Amino acid sequence: MSESLYVGVDLGGTAVKVGLCNANGDLLRTHEGPTQAAGGADAVLSNIATYVKELVPPGTPEWDNVAGVGIGIAGFLNIPEGIIDFSPNLPFKDVPVTRIMEEKIGKPVKINNDANVAALGEAWGGAGRNVANCVCYTLGTGVGGGIILNNRLIEGSTGMAGELGHLSIVADLEAIQCGCGKMGCLETVSSATGIIRMAVDAVERGDRTSLTFIEGEITAKDVIDAARDGDEVAQRIVSRAAFYLGKSMAAVAVVVNPQRFIVGGGVSKAGEFLFAQIREVFDKLTPGNARNGVEIVAAELGNNAGVVGAAGLFLRA
Repeated sequence: MSESLYVGVDLGGTAVKVGLCNANGDLLRTHEGPTQAAGGADAVLSNIATYVKELVPPGTPEWDNVAGVGIGIAGFLNIPEGIIDFSPNLPFKDVPVTRIMEEKIGKPVKINNDANVAALGEAWGGAGRNVANCVCYTLGTGVGGGIILNNRLIEGSTGMAGELGHLSIVADLEAIQCGCGKMGCLETVSSATGIIRMAVDAVERGDRTSLTFIEGEITAKDVIDAARDGDEVAQRIVSRAAFYLGKSMAAVAVVVNPQRFIVGGGVSKAGEFLFAQIREVFDKLTPGNARNGVEIVAAELGNNAGVVGAAGLFLRA
């Protein structure tokens, strides 16, 4: 009997990446093409179908073995119904993606939030491989997340489980409004956007920092590099981001009791400089039975996490 194969689709605002995985979560190959969002929803979905068929040509033995196609999408989704309610960077509003794509591709289709599928990718084929219970953070423009319990992605009743960036965890006197409209979300301090905001605030206050001399717009990498080089203002910013990440993990640990926290996204490239501080806070704030043996590690799949996780929707969701 031939091995089942799974196709994952990482749908971005400018590019669509598709990948073919086996049942072990191994990424066999990828293919990529432009999203062409200006053409509207049908054009985008037609492009996805084209790229999937270019990755795995219909009529081949591999095509016959494809058991399903998973799609990761940024936005507000009705996952059980397979509908994109709204996507901020794509021309989708109340679009029944699952039904349309099954018609275009001729294979079973599942959709999920992009952060969830990235987490699932790491759990299935990356830093969480062979770990039944893990929680994944993605530190980019925002803070995304995903929760894997007993080898299954937890979606919740409306698909909102794992929105770790919107844990209201920042102390009231320090809290600012998040893009979601609420106050004190983790995303406001521990995302690349949050780190940049704190750095810009410091420069505008006149704090003594090398960040003042950055040409052009300050990036999160600039802040992390300055902190590594001993800039005290930058160090305080990175420490604040690490503190609230560690504090959020302490809260999550006593709710879901994972074996491992996996941290990816651009900010995670700070490496041990960031991770050591997160671990210190986590150890200080987490009760023993929820803390003992828990690992906090870097993600492994990088930009491939989305396609691997989307492919895994048929096995791990």
